[in-house]
Amino acid sequence: PTCFLDLELDGARLGRLTLRLFADKTPRTAENFRLLCRGDAGYSTATWKKTKRSYEGTAFHRVVPGFVAQGGDFTRGDGTGGESAYAGTPGADALGKFADEPCRMRHDRRGLLSMANSGADTNGSQFFVTLAACRHLDGKHVVFGEVVGGLDLLDKFEAGTPPPPERRVVVAACGEL
Repeated sequence: PTCFLDLELDGARLGRLTLRLFADKTPRTAENFRLLCRGDAGYSTATWKKTKRSYEGTAFHRVVPGFVAQGGDFTRGDGTGGESAYAGTPGADALGKFADEPCRMRHDRRGLLSMANSGADTNGSQFFVTLAACRHLDGKHVVFGEVVGGLDLLDKFEAGTPPPPERRVVVAACGEL
């Protein structure tokens, strides 16, 4: 499957990231991301308000030049929340955290799509795109896709004034191609 994230930077159109998912190597992780891109994962059980499980409207809350751009927290927006498409289903905890898939792919280049987590088997909705090779992440985070269009947009994440934490990159729209 191929998904897209239409991005805005400080309210202005930035462009489209096109992402090829490695469903053959990481089927559960790829499907989680696909469902959250499509907005087909129902509503969050983690918040008191009715929040759609979707990446639309979420920000890249963490951008570290030369390392990663991280997003996907649709419950809190600051990197402390989020839940997977699997919340409330067998094989996931109450927030939908699910197990790492055995994938031997390495964080060996810019533009890889990987799950952000807080330790083994704690995958939810947060993800990151590598901005450089990050081999120290191998075995700790599951690589489940890659940027196949819009790789140049990553330069815009890293560049400019003010520096990245103060610049707001938002997913204006997302889905599956």
